[in-house]
Amino acid sequence: MEIWINPRCSKCRTALGELDAAGAEYTVRRYLDEPPTGAELEDVLARLDLDPWHITRLDEPAAKELGMKDWPREEADRGRWLAALAEHPILIQRPIITADDGHAVVARTPEALRSVLPG
Repeated sequence: MEIWINPRCSKCRTALGELDAAGAEYTVRRYLDEPPTGAELEDVLARLDLDPWHITRLDEPAAKELGMKDWPREEADRGRWLAALAEHPILIQRPIITADDGHAVVARTPEALRSVLPG
């Protein structure tokens, strides 16, 4: 599995600790240093079964500057949202864990995190 993290994020540090405690094998991706491409974002969103606006941190300064709270949330607008997330990875909600079984979670709650921990 892979976990997208920002090391300054307490939820990310908690998730890493839980993965370690469970003996999970994983790869860390510091997504601010290695931003995902639009195609990678599309793949993760498909695995999450979410749209880009669902994983966007709208309170970030970049989102406010872009006026994203007022952007339409329709299928026709996905490209605009994906481009903003790719250009400004700080806007991506974290941590995101992509599990080996194909699903993914935004691991901000204990329940979501537990769903990817090994048996």
